[in-house]
Amino acid sequence: MPLPPAKTRSRDLSVSPGWCRRASRSAYEYVALWFGLGLLAALSLAWSLLAIPFYALLPKSLANRLGRWAITVMCRAYLGILGLVGACRFDIQALDALRGGPPLVIAPNHPGLLDALLVMSRLSDLACIMKVDIVDNVFLGASARLAGYIRNDAPLSMIRQAIAELKNGNHLLLFPEGTRTTRWPVNACTPVAALIAGRARVPIQTVFIESDSAFLGKGWPLWRRPTLPITYRIRLGRRFAPPQQAGEFTAELERYFSEELRNSPLPPPAGQS
Repeated sequence: MPLPPAKTRSRDLSVSPGWCRRASRSAYEYVALWFGLGLLAALSLAWSLLAIPFYALLPKSLANRLGRWAITVMCRAYLGILGLVGACRFDIQALDALRGGPPLVIAPNHPGLLDALLVMSRLSDLACIMKVDIVDNVFLGASARLAGYIRNDAPLSMIRQAIAELKNGNHLLLFPEGTRTTRWPVNACTPVAALIAGRARVPIQTVFIESDSAFLGKGWPLWRRPTLPITYRIRLGRRFAPPQQAGEFTAELERYFSEELRNSPLPPPAGQS
């Protein structure tokens, strides 16, 4: 009796629609990542090169106003582009309530590298205390010097300059943690904000920067792809009277940040809950 012919199976070379969507999404996120980082580098370098002659030629007060205004325009344009390409969603308009108001020490938490840009994009009457390696950076140094931002490498000079800015009617941006958050929800706070606000006799306005991603947080490599879009939200917290005792106030400030951030409307970034 003849055997029936063996059945042959054709190899299934089709690709599932789900796999295609995941691959397309991954490719988009990589493109958006490098586009965003490249755009920031290009804008920063271009303005720093333009800032060099302005810094050399303009009187200090005029140079500072021009530098701060230009940084606000650049930051707002950059964040706007990130929103247009779908990389990020921003809800940061709460800062507008501080514009044109009395001088304040603006004290946000510090989850990622974009934090200062978020604040600067809404407020141009702003002095900023910066790490010395940022002020000396080829991409940011000349623009930071034109804006009159304050280096943090000489504590007494830093405090004097910060007080002078506040007495001149400007806001001062200062991150009480001193560096990006490594211990969720907030690092130990330093007494610098209390010392400056106490001596200048100005209030401390707390600000909460919240995100659903740990993108560009401490230890996040630049080349690591985030899940997009990333949501950023800023809300204003309590405004504290000028502190009398720096140590006691700093402990109170840290407790306040910790309690508020643990009750954030946004979930903590993955791995930080």
